[in-house]
Amino acid sequence: MANPMAAPDLDRDGLPAPRRSFALATILLGVTLAVMDGTIANVALPTIAQDFNASAASSIWIVNAYQMAIVISLLPLASLGEILGYRRVYLGGVAVFTIASLGCVLAPNVMALTIARAAQGFGAAGLMSVNGALLRYAVPKDRFGRALGVLAMTVAIASTIGPAFAGFALSLVHWSWLFAINLPLGALTLALGWRSLPESHRAAQSFDWVSAGLSAVTLGFFITTIDSLGGGLSWALGLAEAAMCLTALALLIRRERRKAHPLLPLDLLAIPILSLSLCTSIAAFSAQMMAFVSLPFTFQTGMGFAPPMVGLLMIPWPIALALIAPVSGRLSDRYSSAVLGCAGLVVLSAGLLALWLLPAHPDPVNIAWRMALCGLGFGLFQAPNNRTLIGAAPKARSGAASGLQSTARLMGQCIGAALVALFLAHLGVAGAQLALAAAATFAALAAALSLTRKGR
Repeated sequence: MANPMAAPDLDRDGLPAPRRSFALATILLGVTLAVMDGTIANVALPTIAQDFNASAASSIWIVNAYQMAIVISLLPLASLGEILGYRRVYLGGVAVFTIASLGCVLAPNVMALTIARAAQGFGAAGLMSVNGALLRYAVPKDRFGRALGVLAMTVAIASTIGPAFAGFALSLVHWSWLFAINLPLGALTLALGWRSLPESHRAAQSFDWVSAGLSAVTLGFFITTIDSLGGGLSWALGLAEAAMCLTALALLIRRERRKAHPLLPLDLLAIPILSLSLCTSIAAFSAQMMAFVSLPFTFQTGMGFAPPMVGLLMIPWPIALALIAPVSGRLSDRYSSAVLGCAGLVVLSAGLLALWLLPAHPDPVNIAWRMALCGLGFGLFQAPNNRTLIGAAPKARSGAASGLQSTARLMGQCIGAALVALFLAHLGVAGAQLALAAAATFAALAAALSLTRKGR
């Protein structure tokens, strides 16, 4: 294997084999750790709260701290990757995530566990902010879409396995073992990455801590505003949080406007096909999250399925996504991402409409094929869209584009979850049904946005 410390050829088209395979394995293993850790914590939350004799309100921050840390640090860490190199930020993220996992294992109370989870979130953001950029340096250009398809497949599999693994493990061992498994896997990821991950172009500038702070405030208040409005809190509080978000954003834009490598990538947002891909991603992930949050209420409360069956009914979506994602990635290396993305989102919208039109007492087969149709559509969209979003940026700005892609995903998920909460708060279980219709509308909007990229 090539010596990673040797002077790199940054203009080469991907890494030579077998180093390329090890680099891809490192990226996939890291994202598996980050995704599974988020899902298993959700399942383990009631057990953890009971073990610490903590209230539900305080224990929910074990999950929220992880998500919030990721959201506020994605863009700053993507910018840091352009300065220090994506390889260093990725490996640093894995190291922080692994050490924080040890903190989770040893946490004596909810507060300590919440702090350790926030540290895990910052580590996970280190890998998520630059994984797309590292892929662009690791694989040849004509295989980039294929690699993104494999990445999407890995995320889908990890999302599917995580809850099942957590439920099985909790029946056998203490909840702390769910975090302890990250220690050997994190060490393996570091060892593989140290030998295989590629070097990248570096920007000749210092890290802008003020812009990083303004970015964190902007995204942090964006999330809390959405949560406040969706959670039924006072409109006055929501408006105050929105004002803080917009003020921080205005200050950030003013500061970043004249920079060659801005932390908030205004230069990339000015590229029409990239900004359209970003908007498509936000609308699509909003649709997906509206479905993921509303469907359990529809299946259990509205249709009377038992909780174990509800879990099984949710599985066809990620399985179909995992199966189609590598195929979609291969197609995106040859055909228009605008058309592929539009086709996938039309299928997603049709699947969501089919779920909305389910009878009051459907059999599981009728639900399963509709869920699989949704997963098929989303999987057909995701890899081509990400390929266009990241590939539209100059290679040296891949980190900023990768950070934007992850931020768009999280923003869409937050918007979708908040809208479902708003519907449920005002309409009860009928709101879950309405959310499916709204999700289908968002998916149709995303399809229209995707098609506008054709010919650009």
